[in-house]
Amino acid sequence: MHFNDGEVPIAYERYLASKRLVIIVTTLLMALAFMTALSLGAAQVPLSEVIKSLLGMEVSSRHQIIVNSIRMPQAVTAMVAGAGLALSGAVMQAILRNPLGSPFTLGISHAAAFGAALSVMILGGGTMSSTGAITITSPMLTTMAAFTCAVLAAGLIIAISRRSGATPEVMILSGVALAALCTAGTMFLQFFADDVQLAAMVFWTFGDTARASWPEITLLCAITGPAALYFLANAWRYNTIEAGEETALALGINTRRLRLVGMLLSSLVTAVIIAFLGIIGFIGLVVPHLMRRLIGGDHRFLLPASMMSGSLLLLGADTAARLILAPNVLPVSVLTAFLGAPVFLYLIIRGRSCC
Repeated sequence: MHFNDGEVPIAYERYLASKRLVIIVTTLLMALAFMTALSLGAAQVPLSEVIKSLLGMEVSSRHQIIVNSIRMPQAVTAMVAGAGLALSGAVMQAILRNPLGSPFTLGISHAAAFGAALSVMILGGGTMSSTGAITITSPMLTTMAAFTCAVLAAGLIIAISRRSGATPEVMILSGVALAALCTAGTMFLQFFADDVQLAAMVFWTFGDTARASWPEITLLCAITGPAALYFLANAWRYNTIEAGEETALALGINTRRLRLVGMLLSSLVTAVIIAFLGIIGFIGLVVPHLMRRLIGGDHRFLLPASMMSGSLLLLGADTAARLILAPNVLPVSVLTAFLGAPVFLYLIIRGRSCC
């Protein structure tokens, strides 16, 4: 075995360098996708004009409005939401030791959506228009309602996972049942809604990054950012959990508290995203799975890679959704479902982790 001057095996340095390279390349691709998202659309803006606008240089007022007021908030929302959903999925998979774990497959997204709908339609947390747009008049009320339902769903999943002999299949089926229950609750609310509210509520269930303005984006960042820092700081602890409960306990890790805090933060991130954007499925399942196959299960690299890839995937899907039927906009959740559903079926058919 070869060593360098610092007595670190050269093969191990190359191993780390390859993982860092994946993260760097993904970050660069995300930056390129961000510039592309600001440039492309029903009204195309030259890339040079986009760069000038971002640098604060003088550009035409039309391009300034398109880039800064219309496309910038949507692109930033897609990046933050994609990172939050992918990171939550990666953490849930680690905590539950289940490669199929994600906010969507475990029913947490549906629970958060039901909480948000309950707040908007019953508790007066928002208003809806006949165009399908939703205006959150009380972000804290809507977020707390979504968070409460998401936490209840997460607590149920944790309780099932702690059962003796509970298999990944049982947990996923429990998530399907939970999602069906929350969907039934949402349909119950729709039954008593008037025509305008019903049309708006159905449209709201489609995830749409264009719904968030700068105040909502600020709240998304304020929740997702600290949660991401916590997850990254505990990456090695998630490694020990996947190595086995006995290994983690032998290293002095409080696995019960780690799982509880991780599930709570993941649920909070999911709840805030769902509360403002609607259901965006499969990002939390597909991205961590693909990154695990690409760079392995070391969470020191898997978590940041999932964040960057989640941002890249949702931003790319959001841009494609704006272009496919331009000038009409296709809900981004449609494209993420088209991407995620085949992967999810592949995981079920294969019946085991692809790590």
